[in-house]
Amino acid sequence: MTEDDSPDGDDAVTAITPTELRARIDSGADVFILDVRSESDFAEWHLEGTNVDIVNHPYFDLLDGVPEDLRAALPDDRRITVLCAKGGSSELIADTLAEAGYDVDHLEDGMNGWARLYEYAELDVDVDATIGQYRRPSSGCLAYLVVSDGEAAIIDPLRTFTDDYIRDVERLDADLAYALDTHVHADHVSGVRSLADRTDATPVVPDDAAARGVDYDIPYETIGDGETLAVGDVEIDAIHTPGHTTGMTAYKVGNVLFTGDGLFTESVARPDLEDPDAATDAARTLYESLTEKVLPLPDETIVAPAHFSDAATPADDGTYTATLGTLRDAMDALSMDEAAFVESVVADMPPQPANYEAIIAANLGQQTPDDTEAFELELGPNNCAASEEALTN
Repeated sequence: MTEDDSPDGDDAVTAITPTELRARIDSGADVFILDVRSESDFAEWHLEGTNVDIVNHPYFDLLDGVPEDLRAALPDDRRITVLCAKGGSSELIADTLAEAGYDVDHLEDGMNGWARLYEYAELDVDVDATIGQYRRPSSGCLAYLVVSDGEAAIIDPLRTFTDDYIRDVERLDADLAYALDTHVHADHVSGVRSLADRTDATPVVPDDAAARGVDYDIPYETIGDGETLAVGDVEIDAIHTPGHTTGMTAYKVGNVLFTGDGLFTESVARPDLEDPDAATDAARTLYESLTEKVLPLPDETIVAPAHFSDAATPADDGTYTATLGTLRDAMDALSMDEAAFVESVVADMPPQPANYEAIIAANLGQQTPDDTEAFELELGPNNCAASEEALTN
């Protein structure tokens, strides 16, 4: 759309960037969203927040103006942010709303732009290392950077954000020694190989994850329960915690426990993504991992998971972490007996992540999507946790 296409000639509708929209939401401001994607796309994935009001009205119903039923749903005293998949349709609809007298802007690059939003914050912990948390608001994915004495490791990297990790390792004047996965992910394409391709990092996967049939086109190492990797002045300890997957492995640095998808700050893992037919047995295994490997750790242990949801509350340092003691007190699942735990975990599981089978195949090395295909595969929510309602006070 050119300036001459706007309703007032040179007064084009303002585009808001994903970063700016995120800041508005985080500030607590009232945000009103008009999502003009199809009903099915909206149902699968949309923006949420306690201060976000959202209406879905497909783009094709707005080509001839603003229908009466939508007018009744739109505020006339608040700014409306229009969004679509890629930003083009939302600009046109925002233009139509502006002509009708609404205060309106549109989301630049749409939900694809939202999916490229990536944030970084450092954990305030007493560890002889800098530990940074990366978070992807669109899907709740979390990854971690550990830097000590000029060496670095990335835990659970996303392929889409390889540049971010390399930039931050260089910014902290370190060399990337390892890129580690906690398990074979089902919600995003792993970045361990892309980091190895572009740096001297060694890709590392857990022993039992590799046993699922990992077939990389580059050399990689495996790590087993009780083994360690040295990064500068700290060690990364591997703790096998199966349940979410057979290979699920937590990593511990000092008093920080990177739990992958085994334990979140608001829920525990779902047990059905590796083998849906074995979900009940996997839930029993998860119970054993939590009670025998995780819960015996001190209350002061910092749980740093691989995902967060809208139900998660940030810690004082702004990261999505929590002490193990806090989680013991807040999460019913961590005090249930085995039978109650298994029943709760397998009940009312959320929908499986979109394209999860193709993503698993990519992370095993069985398929080779290019960068665009990989990005599109992982659009949407992660859905890697069990139902929060059944597990949390």
